[in-house]
Amino acid sequence: MKKMLSLAAMFAVLAYASPASAEIKFSGDASVRLRGQFEDGEYNGVKDSEDDLNFAYRVRLKAAADLGSGYFFKAMLTSDNGLGGWNTVKENNTEDAEIDISNFYFGRMMENSHYMMGRLPLNSVNNPIFDLALYPFSPVDIPVATFNMDRIFGLNYGAKIGPGELNTTLIVLDNDVADNTPAEGDGMFNDGYAVHVSYKANIGDVTVEPQAVIVLSDGDGADYSNISSNTFGLNVGVPAGDAKLSFSGFYTICDDGKGSITGSGAAADVDYSGYLFRVKGEVGPFTAWVDYNQTNDETNGDDVDVENLFVWAQYNYKVYESAMGSFSLTPTVRYWALGVDEGSSEYDYSRLRTELIATVTF
Repeated sequence: MKKMLSLAAMFAVLAYASPASAEIKFSGDASVRLRGQFEDGEYNGVKDSEDDLNFAYRVRLKAAADLGSGYFFKAMLTSDNGLGGWNTVKENNTEDAEIDISNFYFGRMMENSHYMMGRLPLNSVNNPIFDLALYPFSPVDIPVATFNMDRIFGLNYGAKIGPGELNTTLIVLDNDVADNTPAEGDGMFNDGYAVHVSYKANIGDVTVEPQAVIVLSDGDGADYSNISSNTFGLNVGVPAGDAKLSFSGFYTICDDGKGSITGSGAAADVDYSGYLFRVKGEVGPFTAWVDYNQTNDETNGDDVDVENLFVWAQYNYKVYESAMGSFSLTPTVRYWALGVDEGSSEYDYSRLRTELIATVTF
């Protein structure tokens, strides 16, 4: 609480700075979520199930500064706990709800180009390439937004080229420290780097965005580390009367004999490939999408097939709305079905989440 009050005081001081200071605008939102979770699993014929009622909350504070001549600064503060900023109510209300800097970035917007740097927001909920690149065996149910707080540290440059806009982002995945080996200098240059390239253009009323995420060196993922994977595909947006339809298709591949298993650090000859398809529809306050993923893992000579099916559906009901903010209720259904075939054994899992989220924006 003391940390939150200190940050609020800092914002207040900035807001009443001298007339020569940049104009700073503040906004944010606060949400309370009630979730029912119902899980069922079966491993080689042995079944297990678990149900839970979960209460959570989230507060996000946003600041934006216009420095003039196109220069800008933006930041967002929230609970930076790797769970999308949500805090779960714990026994005797002992949870720690400290507010931290979740993302910040600054740069310049020009007539035909822009650049920005810092902890950049990804918008990964609407762009599943990042989910497949970082979570190739479970790229559904927005894992990047949940576990990576929907942001990366990097440097972005974009420019209008032809009928569309080209964007390139150099991403720093991690900062590893290691001793030099006979390959001189690898102690300094063993960090994880990636580049995200996209080109967004309109063809009539259809929006097309081909893109790729190329890991340049020593990327660490949820399952394997020190690997270089390639992920590519495209998003397509199609208007359909009052509705908006979008389609996504991405493919990822990794063949790296110098990888390791995340967690244990054991050496691994990493070899996997997979794809993800999404169909999404939006009609007014209603949003729904379906994800289908299949990934094959042949690491260390294994042959494991992973299959994911995911459905998200939500309705946003505005209880109150004005120029100063809004209050809304969002019932949401999230269903995930997972199947793993390891040849001699099989694992099936399903999870249903029913949520009611109350949100105030200001």
